[in-house]
Amino acid sequence: MLEYASYALVLLALGAYLLLDGYDLGIGILSLFDRSDQRRKEYNELIATAWDANESWLILAGVALWAGLPGVYLPLIGMLLAIVLRGTAIELQSAASGYRRGWGLVFGISSLVATLCQGLVAGAMLSGLPHRDGVFTGGSWDWLTPYSVLCALGLAAVHLLAGAAWLQDKTTGTAHDRAGRVGRPLLVGVAVASVVLGFGLRLADPQHLRFDQPLRAALFGLAVAVTVVCGAIAWYGFGRRPDWRPFAAVAGAEAAGLLALVAVTAPVVVPPDLTVHAAAGPHGSQLFLLIGVGGCMPVVLAYNVYAWWVFRGKFAQPPAHTDAAGPSDTSAAAERPAAASPTAGDGPWAAVVARRVLLTLLAVAVAALSQDVFGGVRVWIAPAGVAVCCVTALAVWIRSDRRSAAAGEFDLRAAEK
Repeated sequence: MLEYASYALVLLALGAYLLLDGYDLGIGILSLFDRSDQRRKEYNELIATAWDANESWLILAGVALWAGLPGVYLPLIGMLLAIVLRGTAIELQSAASGYRRGWGLVFGISSLVATLCQGLVAGAMLSGLPHRDGVFTGGSWDWLTPYSVLCALGLAAVHLLAGAAWLQDKTTGTAHDRAGRVGRPLLVGVAVASVVLGFGLRLADPQHLRFDQPLRAALFGLAVAVTVVCGAIAWYGFGRRPDWRPFAAVAGAEAAGLLALVAVTAPVVVPPDLTVHAAAGPHGSQLFLLIGVGGCMPVVLAYNVYAWWVFRGKFAQPPAHTDAAGPSDTSAAAERPAAASPTAGDGPWAAVVARRVLLTLLAVAVAALSQDVFGGVRVWIAPAGVAVCCVTALAVWIRSDRRSAAAGEFDLRAAEK
């Protein structure tokens, strides 16, 4: 029974991640097709309020799934790198005084790459990975199949739809109107992708889908009916008030679609015959997973609820401070040197992007490759290599902080004024 409880926890974490982080990934992809820098900046500020809370669910799911998905390491690593770069772009764009197109491009492209990698992983798991007696026997590229590519494109359409629905709920002005216009075409695309992937699963999945079982067929039919009803509500709600209705309908459709997929495939985890019971770890590991992940879920859920409550309502850009400085402000400004502008302090944007991307990749390399050293394998890098990476990353970090301090970016009193 413990393996099925762990399976339920993983499904809950993946479902929460799909519902919560899907819309901000979709907004990131939508920013690639928007020509207005003002709207792009608004998209970034809107996502900056919730992206870290939403992606906490991915961490919970990854704790349970990382060691169990050996055949899809490449897309998983690509997804993690994209998420790291995406978070960096969000925070640095939010800290900039205006819109930085370089970081905006990183934000949009990394959102698209993370989405496509997630779809490739899902498609590879649904179409089956080569294994024998529960051990992976395939190659490094067995995850790349026609069905996994279709799943990647379909998931991108789902995230785009969720992003448009969220924008209608949270924005005003031209961003709100644009979200209402693109919502219905995206809903049609998602419907077409769902039909193609649904019928394609019968060809791609090597297991025999058991629709002859009454309970399974009833649950699948009920989930599909709920999905259709939610889709109709979303169709009617795009471009109309209340603005929250399309997102609520899209979230309901995503939850129902996930339940339909579980009703079709459970208890098989990797087709054609690797079930939940066969793939489960030892009893102690399952118990540790239930206590650790299950105990963290209420905390993460409370974090999400608090973030949603704090940033409830429509999003609006903060007004620019244009008040004239008083005598005391003038004298205080004369006593200290003028702070350099962010653009002048940071130097050419290409150098800024290269430096920060290098720093991020160095940190990821240290975290990923140090396992070989401390695990006694030492296949990829020696202890001296880890030390070089750490020292280089630390030196770049200190140099960047010294330049920021010299530019006056750490003067909080000046920033407030």
